Formats: sequence, C-alpha cells, structure tokens
Amino acid sequence: MSRYGPDCWGNLVGAVLVVVVLLANGCATPVGVRRMDPQEVQQSLTANVLSSDTLSAPTTQILNRAGLKEKFRNDPEEVLAALHRGLPTAGESDRLFALAELSFAHASRNDARPYFLASALYAYAFLFPEDREALPGRTDPRIRLALDLYNRGLAQAFTNESDKHVKVQAATYPLPFGQIAVDVSPEDFRYGDYRLVNFVQAAELDVRGLRNRYRWSGIGAPLAASLQEADSSGASVKYKIPPNLKVAVTALLVPDNIGEILKSGQLRARLDLFTTGEATSVFIEGQAVPLEYELSSALAYTVEGSQAYRFELKGLFSGDFTIFKDRSRFEDGLFFMEPYRPGCIPVVLVHGTASSPVRWAEMLNELQNDPNLWGRYQFWLFTYNTGNPILYSAGILAEGLRKIVAELDPEGKDPALGKMVVIGHSQGGLLTKLTAVSSGMCFWDRVVSKPIDELQVSPETKRILLRSMCYEPVPSVKRVVFIATPHGGSFVAGGWIGKLVGKFITLPFQLLKPLQEVLAVVGQGVAGVQSLKDIPRSTDNMDPKSPFIKTLASISIAEGIQAHSIIAVRNPEDPREKWTDGVVDFSSAQIDGVASELVVHSSHSAQDHPETIEEVRRILMEHLKERGR
Repeated sequence: MSRYGPDCWGNLVGAVLVVVVLLANGCATPVGVRRMDPQEVQQSLTANVLSSDTLSAPTTQILNRAGLKEKFRNDPEEVLAALHRGLPTAGESDRLFALAELSFAHASRNDARPYFLASALYAYAFLFPEDREALPGRTDPRIRLALDLYNRGLAQAFTNESDKHVKVQAATYPLPFGQIAVDVSPEDFRYGDYRLVNFVQAAELDVRGLRNRYRWSGIGAPLAASLQEADSSGASVKYKIPPNLKVAVTALLVPDNIGEILKSGQLRARLDLFTTGEATSVFIEGQAVPLEYELSSALAYTVEGSQAYRFELKGLFSGDFTIFKDRSRFEDGLFFMEPYRPGCIPVVLVHGTASSPVRWAEMLNELQNDPNLWGRYQFWLFTYNTGNPILYSAGILAEGLRKIVAELDPEGKDPALGKMVVIGHSQGGLLTKLTAVSSGMCFWDRVVSKPIDELQVSPETKRILLRSMCYEPVPSVKRVVFIATPHGGSFVAGGWIGKLVGKFITLPFQLLKPLQEVLAVVGQGVAGVQSLKDIPRSTDNMDPKSPFIKTLASISIAEGIQAHSIIAVRNPEDPREKWTDGVVDFSSAQIDGVASELVVHSSHSAQDHPETIEEVRRILMEHLKERGR
C-alpha cells in the first residue's frame, strides 16, 4: 500500500500540470504583445459596427471602463438606458459616440428599429455639441464614423422593410428614451414639373457597368428618388427632364436643441430633402457642412432597364420611333439631366448611329462628379432617329438649341448660355459640326437647281427646308468636340453593310410629307432623286462618295468657335496609312483647323474610353479658363 494519500497525489498532479503549462508557454506572460501583419493592423484600427460585427475601439473602451461589455451582449437595452442616463467618469462626447454606435449595433442585430433613429440623434449630438469646446479634434477618426452612423441610422430608421423604400413623411416616431415629432415640407418634394417619390437608399444599390463609383462625403442620408408628374399648369422648358430619370437626393434630420431634448425625451425635428442643384452644403450650428450625395448610383439606377437600349436599333430603322411618351415636350430631342441652372455652361452630348443617350453614362459619371467642373457646367443630351438624313437631324438640333436658349433667357441675362460646348460622337459629330458652320445654300444648290424662295410650297415645308439646308453657327455655341467622327465618310457606310442597312430605314412622316410636296413641284429637278425611296438616309450620307459628306467636309468651322478632335485607332502599331477604328479611317476622322487632336487606342465606340473622357475633362477646364471662370 502506497504511503502517499489521495491528497498528496492530487497535489502532485496539480504541480505537474503547472510545470507543463509553464513549459508550453515558454516565456509568455499574462500581458504582452505579438506582431500583427499589415492587414490585421488596419482592421484593428478601423473596425466598427458598420464595417464588421465588431465595435470600434473607442466604444469598446467605454464599455470596459463601465464594466458593461458582457452585459451589453445579454441585455443591450438596459446598458443603453444606463449610458443614456449618464456616465460620470466619461466625457460627454465619448458617451454620445458610444451611444450612437451601440444603438446602431442593437438595432441591426435585434431589429429594434427605434434605435436606428436614436443612433442618428446621438451621432448628431456628438458632431454638433452645445459646448463648442467639446468638439472632437480634426484628426479624430470618430468624426467620419459618426457621420456614417448618422447617415445610415437615418436612412434605416425610415426604411420600410417590406418594400425597402425610404418613407419620408411627417409623423411622430418612437425612441428608446421618448419620442420625436418630425416635420416635412411638401415643397421639398418638388423637382421641376415633377414630385420626388419612391426613395431608396443609394448606399444599398450595387452599381455595375461604371468604372468608378463616386460618393460625395458629408452629412445626410444619400437617397435615389424616382419622378412622378406633378399637378402643374404646363411643362416649362426649364425642366426638360425625362420622366424615367432617377435623382440623387439627401435627407437631413435637424433636431431642435439636441442637448436639452435628449434629457427630456421629447424631441422635435425638421426633415429636409436636398438635391445637388439646391445645395451641396448646409450650415449647422454655425458650421458649413458638406452634404452627402451619390450621383453614380442615381445614374446607374436611371439606366437600369432603360428603354433607351431598345431605341438604338428602332431609332435607326424607324424615323417615327421615340423613347419619349410626351412627344410634344421633347419634340426637339433635347433633354436635361437636372433643372436648368443659371450661371452653368451647357455641355450638349450628341450620340452616334444606332446609339442612344445612355452611351454617355461613363462620361457623365466622370464629369458630373468632378469637383472642378461641378457648379460650372450643366449637361444636356440630344437624341434623334439615327437613320434619318443627317441634314434633317442637324436642323432639329440647331433649331432646338436656339429655341431653348431663347426660352430660358429671353432677356439675355445669363452669359453662361452663350458659352455652350457641343460634343458629338460618330454621326453625332457631323451634327455637331453643323451647329458651328456657315453653309449658305450650298447643300440645296448641289442637289436642286431651283432656289427655295421660288418653290410654291406650304410655309411649313419651306420652314423645314430652310432649317435642314441652310446653316449658320448657333450663336450660343463657342466650342465643339468631335469623337471618332467620319468627316470624310465611313467605309462601313459606303460598303455593302451600309447599303443593306439603308434599304430597311424608313423616314418619318414629318419629313415625307414636305419631301413629297417638293418633288411634286420640282419634278425631275432633284439630282439622283426620282421618288421618295431615293431620298438618301444617314448611311447614304456617310458614304465617302456622297455629295453631302463632300460638301460638309469642304466647309470650315466658323471663326470664333474652338474645335477639338479625338480620333480612335484600333491598332496603333499598324502603319499610319492603315489606321482605323473599325468604322472610320484615321484620315477621314481628321479635320483641319482644330485647336487640338488626340489619338486614343480604342475601337469606334471611344466615347467611354478613359483617354477620351480625360481629354474632354481637359477641354472643359480649358474652356473655363478662356471664358474667365
């Protein structure tokens, strides 16, 4: 029998275990360090409830100091209530920031929706304290996180879970510590001739198809809104906005006396809606604070499922097809990306053959989000049936630009309208050129021997003929940009593909009727045209052998208008004489008298190429300098 009792054996085993643990840990101590890899370092520095399931370091510190970390896991509402009542040993800003993050965490994990609104209010109180000395320092990383908590908390608080729409409406909303009465002005929903409706969180939209997604950092919940026709006495040219446009909107909740009201639990606040045309910053507690917007997501949301893609082929083959239900409002093919803004220079984008305005999305995304261009330019687009004769389409463009400028500024008080830039791709470049030349009657004289003034036709027919055949520079146009433009024609249009396509193009009734009238009067006096079926289509116009393209190529850009050329070359390693973009030869895309010429490595669809967009950006910056902006 062993002389060691059970207690001795137990002590011996315990001692052995201690030795084993010490040997296993080597020199490890209860408190110490280990090296982290760079990714771990950054995750540790930036972890927060919005980017992960981990609270930020400042909030964790508050919980640990109060001995509430474990309790927050089991009874978060009791911990939040305790922190709301106060924490004597913590600074007020530290407490408010922790409340903002913890409220958002609880709302997200437990579907406790009033806590989203509480998170936004705590964040607001942290950012704009009554005691100015309590303002966090400029380098305090909590500032950006507090803005995000405010923005996301506000958006989540008003989001309807069933349809994911953000409900912007006046009402009294519950809070964990009371309630808040929110006022909303009906005027905030006005957007030109429309009402802003069906708001969605811009942050939750996954943008595809654009190289860059831009966010304007600031305060406010960034939203994207749809448009609904408003009751109005009539559409105004100031609001030539397509009804399918999605608008970047920011919602801002401004509480009254936030410090005192957080203690009483009875709050009142104003919920304001802003668009970029109204404000890009606001004053809060005497501070100028930028508003947060997401233009990229609104643009992509507009293009998602757009009928404009269907228009591209239909608009080529059918002269009567249109993407607009309201034909009278958009009869000139021009529309705006936002309501007209006095003082901003119009940039007019003109697409090419078998194309549509949505093909400018990449360029619009870059230029609209450039802080150096924002507030200095406004973007207009022109759409047309690309199978129609080029002179007919160009006449509509030129007349439309004159008409819009006259209606927007009848007294000539807005000098920015007189500094217009027109940018055209492919066939659109030919239309663009016709806004900047003086042609006289050379187009008419080349095909018809009898002067227009001597024709016995209706006044409307004569108006269309003069609009389409006689060009003078549009007075407001001061700069034009050509992208992959077939100034000397396209070998595709002149080949079998162009000829085959031309056979299936039908002309619009608005053009057929006056042409029929002209043929009846002139008889055999139209060169190469015996009947309506012989009327050249756009593909015929762009044949390098066509009388139209030769005549247009012989006309120079008018004095006082700057021109720039961007030429696409598919295989720049080829000999220069073989350069082409697959549709237009390099020599055909060149034009004399331009202020700059840039060759980009691209196929014919060069309007969304990065080099093209950067060149347009450069040109617009140059335009501002030359125009004294």
